[in-house]
Amino acid sequence: MHYNISGQGPAVILIHGLFGDLDNLKALGKELEQNFTVVRVDVLNHGLSPKVATMDYISLAQSVVQLMDKLGFPDASLIGHSMGGKIAMATALLYPSKVNKLVVADIAPVTYPSRHDKVFSALESMPLTELKDRRQALTHMKAHDIDDGTAQFLLKSLTRTEHGFGWKMNLAGLKQSYPDIIAWPTFDKTYTGPCLFVRGGDSDYVVADYRQCIVEQFPNVKAKTIEGTGHWLHAQKASIFNRIVKDFITTH
Repeated sequence: MHYNISGQGPAVILIHGLFGDLDNLKALGKELEQNFTVVRVDVLNHGLSPKVATMDYISLAQSVVQLMDKLGFPDASLIGHSMGGKIAMATALLYPSKVNKLVVADIAPVTYPSRHDKVFSALESMPLTELKDRRQALTHMKAHDIDDGTAQFLLKSLTRTEHGFGWKMNLAGLKQSYPDIIAWPTFDKTYTGPCLFVRGGDSDYVVADYRQCIVEQFPNVKAKTIEGTGHWLHAQKASIFNRIVKDFITTH
């Protein structure tokens, strides 16, 4: 995996969500690097990381552990948002001795319904070779009923090429793997280390119905809600989110 490393101290790995890249949790990384060695990763099929055919959570967890081994980390704390939270959870369940602490931002260990059809349609229909500038790309996204905030986020993966524009992410690979990305395997394991779930108060990604699934797999869990935020809680109230995460991995 492609990664950025900064700071010094115990290792912390930050894992972004679907369609993102290692800059998504950059502000959190800045907050932590005074006390920790911070590694921000591009998940496979995102950013500058390799393109792969399979993106199930078992193989994605393996990619995290392979990076830890490459960097010489016997263990690390994992912090993941959305899909990145699922990757962090899978790593903790499969390799518990490798994970000191776990922070999961606005996602649960459950299978979700498909909710990105509109996004895939907008991205796949983008006239990449005909685009003149990013403003034109934003107009295209809005014409496909993508709200401004989501469109701006998605367009961070748009990059200039010799033939106009292209996607940094492997869009075809993500669509092919999407059933695995929204799924959650049966691990039949528990992670008993310190664990924090942080949810957005206005988000529907972590609801009361999922409580039992969370507690069964992560019995030593604590939970926080950041009111007035949705699924993008780490961006909408960054200072609060960053403080909660830093306090947890520093003191627990």
